[in-house]
Amino acid sequence: MKALRFKRNLPRYAAAKIAGNIKPGSGASFGPIDLIQEESPEAPGEEWVRVRPRLSGICGSDLATVDGKSARYFEPLVSFPFTPGHEVVGNLDDDSRVVLEPVLSCTSRNISPTCNPCSQGKIGNCENVTLGEISPGIQTGSCHDTGGGWATEFYAHPSQLHSVPDEFSDEAAVMVEPTACGVHAALAAELPNEGVVVILGSGTLGQVTISALRHLTNPKTIISTARYPEQKRLAAELGSDIVVSPDEIHRAVRRACGTRAITNVPEKSPDGRVDRLTGGADVVIDCVGTSKSISDALSITKPKGKIVLVGMPSIVEVELTPLWHRELQLIGAYTYGTEKLTSGDVVNTFDLAFELVKNAKLEKLVSACYSLNNYQEALKHAANAGARGSFKIVFDLRDERERNIK
Repeated sequence: MKALRFKRNLPRYAAAKIAGNIKPGSGASFGPIDLIQEESPEAPGEEWVRVRPRLSGICGSDLATVDGKSARYFEPLVSFPFTPGHEVVGNLDDDSRVVLEPVLSCTSRNISPTCNPCSQGKIGNCENVTLGEISPGIQTGSCHDTGGGWATEFYAHPSQLHSVPDEFSDEAAVMVEPTACGVHAALAAELPNEGVVVILGSGTLGQVTISALRHLTNPKTIISTARYPEQKRLAAELGSDIVVSPDEIHRAVRRACGTRAITNVPEKSPDGRVDRLTGGADVVIDCVGTSKSISDALSITKPKGKIVLVGMPSIVEVELTPLWHRELQLIGAYTYGTEKLTSGDVVNTFDLAFELVKNAKLEKLVSACYSLNNYQEALKHAANAGARGSFKIVFDLRDERERNIK
């Protein structure tokens, strides 16, 4: 079996952090991730089935790990060494295609009775991610026992697998998991009917969230920020009414909401830059997760409005006075499970994601494919995707499977 393996190695992790700070994605060349060849793994339990990936995506959390920027919060929630990769379409031994729902819940850990969140279908909030019959890990791709999608094979529990319709291309199928994240974020926002919503960031996560908002909610106006021309073009195509550069977001929200601005004092800001708004958007969805983006969100959300944090943050420094003064809600949107629609129906997030990928043709977000052998180039491309006019970068393991390389 061929796999990319991430080991616990503090000196190499520190080297990855230095390299990643200099040039994003360069941690792959210096950090504790290596391409290995080893014997096929054993199933972690009787029910578990082997999956041979066809395409496996690279996401922002993967890049944070590779570049030494992931939060220490995760240390007790993973088990080393592990193989990354949780955005996967692959084949079972009977050659049927499946998409992975990577969360390792009570069911996959063979824990009974299940915790309260799992019993309610909210598996992303599972309380037992360090317990049960497998090693710690919040998802496939962070658990030693399961393996992950950046390999020619790994194991999954049947509860994690969704059949892929014949009409879905592999590129469409590999977009289902990231789209499920966007669906969960859009519905967690609980946007009022005819409300104004802002999406900060138009990478892959921002784009699928825009699409989910357009298809699953009823906004008056969707405003999004994008740094690069291709991001701006696709954000408008997928449903954003107004697309602006990040430094223009205060003025865009001010105009769309008809609110007033509070500017910095002249000696601190001679150009009269807008510092914050008296009103603002009903909801702001932050798909970036930096100190700057969270601060922007706090300054453009109306009193008693909601901020949804989707982009994974690490250590940030944020002025929280507006959260207190404006009585804002700041919530996280991590993964998925089930969603409650305005109709009152409870639906599996992945069912909504499959439908959205099909209707919005989100396979267009898959920009480039790389072999595992070229993993360093792939990770550098993914880390600089926006500047290169790209979105989702994936590992293509179809040739590996057909040649039966192990």
